Amino acid sequence: MVDGVLFVCHANMCRSPMAEFIARRLLSDLPVAVASAGTDALDGAAMHPYAVEVAAGTGADPAAFRTRRLRPEHLTRAGLVLTATRRQRSICTALAPAALPRTFTLRQFARLASAAAEAPEATEPAAPGEDSALRAAVAVAARARGGLQPATPDADDLRDPIGGSPADFRRCAEEIERSIRPVLALIGTAG
Repeated sequence: MVDGVLFVCHANMCRSPMAEFIARRLLSDLPVAVASAGTDALDGAAMHPYAVEVAAGTGADPAAFRTRRLRPEHLTRAGLVLTATRRQRSICTALAPAALPRTFTLRQFARLASAAAEAPEATEPAAPGEDSALRAAVAVAARARGGLQPATPDADDLRDPIGGSPADFRRCAEEIERSIRPVLALIGTAG
C-alpha cells in the first residue's frame, strides 16, 4: 500500500475498519489506497457486528474483512497513518520511527487539514519530492502544525464505541466521516 492511508485503532474491529470503509467511499475518485490495522489486533477476526452495519452503509460488502495486527512494514509503506488515539499514535511511532512525520491522530490531522486549507500556501504546487497528492497533503498539514495551539487530549482521541449500542457506533462513524472530509479536501487541493 505504498502512498496510501492506514487507519489504526486498538483491535481493528470497530474504529479503524469503519474509517477504512468510509474513507474508501469518500476517496474513491482519488488514487489513494486505504487500509487498516490494530495495535493489539488478533489476525483474522471478524469486524464487530455494529461496525459491519456501518461499513455496509458505505455501499461496500464488509463480509470478507478480517482484522490484522499492526506491523512496522504497514507503517513504513503508508503515506499517511491516522490513528484513533494519541496512545496508538505513540505505538505507531515507536514501531516505525521513520513514520513519525506522517503519523497523526485522525482528529488531529482533520484540524491541521482544515487550518491548512484556509492558509494561502495550501494551494501552492507541491514541493520538490512531493510527487503525489497524498504526500503533498501530509507536507502541507505538517507545515500547518506549527501554527496551531496544542489541543486538549479529548480533542485528539476518537472514543471507542465497543460495548455501546448501534447508535454509539453510528455516532463514531459520523465523527470519523467529519474528520475525513477535511483530509479529502486537503488531498484534492494540495496535489
